[in-house]
Amino acid sequence: MADVKKMATREGYGKALVELGKDHDDIVVLDADLAGSTKTGMFAKVYPDRHFNCGIAEADMMCVAAGLASTGLVPFASSFAMFASGRAYEQIRNSIGYPELNVKIGASHGGMSVGEDGASHQCCEDFALMRSIPGMVVICPADGVEAEAATKAAYAHKGPVYLRMGRLAVPVFHEEGFTFQIGKGEVMRDGSDIAIIANGLMVYEAIQAADALEKLGIHPRIINMSTIKPLDEELVLKAAKECGKVITCEEHSIIGGLGEAVCSFLSEHYPVPVRRIGVNDQFGFSGPAAEVLKAFGLCAEHIVEVTLEFLGK
Repeated sequence: MADVKKMATREGYGKALVELGKDHDDIVVLDADLAGSTKTGMFAKVYPDRHFNCGIAEADMMCVAAGLASTGLVPFASSFAMFASGRAYEQIRNSIGYPELNVKIGASHGGMSVGEDGASHQCCEDFALMRSIPGMVVICPADGVEAEAATKAAYAHKGPVYLRMGRLAVPVFHEEGFTFQIGKGEVMRDGSDIAIIANGLMVYEAIQAADALEKLGIHPRIINMSTIKPLDEELVLKAAKECGKVITCEEHSIIGGLGEAVCSFLSEHYPVPVRRIGVNDQFGFSGPAAEVLKAFGLCAEHIVEVTLEFLGK
């Protein structure tokens, strides 16, 4: 792992905002007094007149973003996932979602990998909240390069988008120049014994799990499903038909996230056995990110264990 390049997805978000700012005068960036943490400070240094610190007032920030969008600007409103999705839910629903305004929500520090910040900041409910808002696109990139590409795709998309990034530096496995398509999954490795559908930092864990499983003669199909909504139903259906069993992996509650989206679709169109790997209806605790992730089974080793049990090996 020492020779693997690592970058937090929030870094990719910050880089993309700067690049978008060069070519698009209509982009503005808002932050809830967390520019250093969300990496919107990178944009603020280059375009100070287009960056607005709204203070620790996420609800107000979303309404400001809605107002700016109504004038034709494209606002990116940023905060920690817990507060962007949780504290400001009503404003996102009523002031952004209902009028279908072109606001992009950049939510960093999502999931258990916030680590030492503890349960109050370990947001594992944001996919569920944002998926429930009509018309909202929900994206969770797997590495820094994909986060950069997804941010650019979010700008190009007309309508509200929720982008979830992480605090932890994670391995980069996408090539520079990668093009992101909203609503399209990505087959990282082909196989037919079982399909493992993951997003966020769990994609790399799934790839590592595949390495271990292949040594045991098991060939899993690994799918990066960064867009949770709209779900790539065609790719999910193909995987279910060709592999027979599905495992989902996400740094989110098993309630309301990627696993539930996959299960809901398959139950109506092609029922197959599914196992969901995620946070099992519980709060987290403070600790080093790697240890917290392992404690909740959000790691390659647990994916291998679940796969073997699921296949009866």
